Amino acid sequence: MGVVADKLKELRDREAKVVGMGGAKAVAQQLERGKMTARERLNHFFDPGSFRELDMFMKHRGTLFGIDKVEIPADGVVTGFGNVNGRQVFAFAQDFTSRAGSLGEMHAKKICKVMDLSLRSGKPIVGFCDSGGARIQEGVDALSGYGQIFYRNATASGVVPQISAIMGPCAGGAVYSPAMTDFVYMVKGTGLMFITGPDVIKSVLGEVVTQEELGGAMTHNSKSGVAQFAAESDADCIDQIKRLLSFLPENNMDDPPCVDTGDDPNRLCPELDTIIPDATMGPYDMKGVIRSIVDNGDFLEVHSYFAQNIIVGYARLDGKTIGIIANQPQVLAGCLDIDSSDKASRFIRTCDCFNVPILTIADVPGYLPGRQQEWGGIIRHGAKLLWCYSEATVPKITLTTRKDYGGSYLAMCSSDLRADFNFAWPTAEIAVMGAEGAANVIFRREIQESADPVARRKEVIDNYRKELYNPYIAASRGYIDGVIMPSETRVRLIDAFRVIGNKRQALPPKKHGNIPQ
Repeated sequence: MGVVADKLKELRDREAKVVGMGGAKAVAQQLERGKMTARERLNHFFDPGSFRELDMFMKHRGTLFGIDKVEIPADGVVTGFGNVNGRQVFAFAQDFTSRAGSLGEMHAKKICKVMDLSLRSGKPIVGFCDSGGARIQEGVDALSGYGQIFYRNATASGVVPQISAIMGPCAGGAVYSPAMTDFVYMVKGTGLMFITGPDVIKSVLGEVVTQEELGGAMTHNSKSGVAQFAAESDADCIDQIKRLLSFLPENNMDDPPCVDTGDDPNRLCPELDTIIPDATMGPYDMKGVIRSIVDNGDFLEVHSYFAQNIIVGYARLDGKTIGIIANQPQVLAGCLDIDSSDKASRFIRTCDCFNVPILTIADVPGYLPGRQQEWGGIIRHGAKLLWCYSEATVPKITLTTRKDYGGSYLAMCSSDLRADFNFAWPTAEIAVMGAEGAANVIFRREIQESADPVARRKEVIDNYRKELYNPYIAASRGYIDGVIMPSETRVRLIDAFRVIGNKRQALPPKKHGNIPQ
């Protein structure tokens, strides 16, 4: 062999050693846990042959507690870029087979480099998290690494989509980076997130809780709301992420991709003419309304397990991405509460960041009453919804299908919050409050003094419903732009979004607003 051939062989040998990750035994243990390796995850994520790895040969420079004698391939994280369905994306995948994917100075430096490249090039970034946490031997250098990542999360927020996939442990300070990204996925059975683990909780508080109960995928999807998606496996998680990316633009200067869905924009939805029950308080599935309206019934629900009284997610109309926020009458009658306000507010801001037009579908009787809601701060949480709708400058269309009462009428993007178009079905009921509540306020004394209070109360309620339970008073004042047949909803929405597709709206110059806490 010549000198050049020797050098080429050396490169291949070095590559092979790094690609072997933590060794055959560690890789086998990873697979036994039902988890892909870091490199398998990236291979499944990127289009075949498109991934380009960066910093393959980076090494840590720790010296304490014998770490200087430990070799960690790729320093426990694989970073790079490639194509996902033909569009460029940056990514990093922590390698649990290499020193448990622990984060040290150089590990963090690799992640920061792809985050910087993502920001400079205007491409999304996805992080596959599977780490034992900070590398204790590197002390404050490891803590500094987390801080540098957090800073970049904040800087990139609203500029490029940031997505986190929790596919293994993510504990302590490590949890804050995913929490600062736009979307968090968790794999059931393997993904874990918590600030302090079960052992610490038991020793300090005496509480006994399993890791899964404390910080598993369904805990954070249904209880805390930290995660927006739950996946059955690593492969399922990656496939879900790829689907989400298909709805999003590459950055805040681009529009979302337009797709030929093959669904006729002039298609009518006759099933919607009969979807509202005759009973005023009768429930129906709002997801049925959404699927009827959108292209091919394809709706990507976000946060499907959390605050289910409100629905948020992405769909396409005439091939163009829209974000949908809708009350769900089947859960808490569609009332707004603390969690649903937070859920919708965050989704509105995400849509506004990335130029995604918003469709709001309202069927809401009001804010959920009760001591716990008031003490929990429904006022400040509910104010976020008003704030975020007011702040959003993307095209906004509101459709009222049935109940739309009081403050919640405003909170679901009324014309006063600068909805560009407001439509209503003939079944819409736009009023200050429900008939029963109005009777108690307006006609209380009259009912009490009546010879037959029960009959008089019924008469008052029926009259109130007859006079005010309709969309025509609001339409006569210009608050509703059109009362439309439910079956024509898809056609009317597509026409409206087309005409305001190039909307331009500027807010007053300021550093930033001060969102309700």
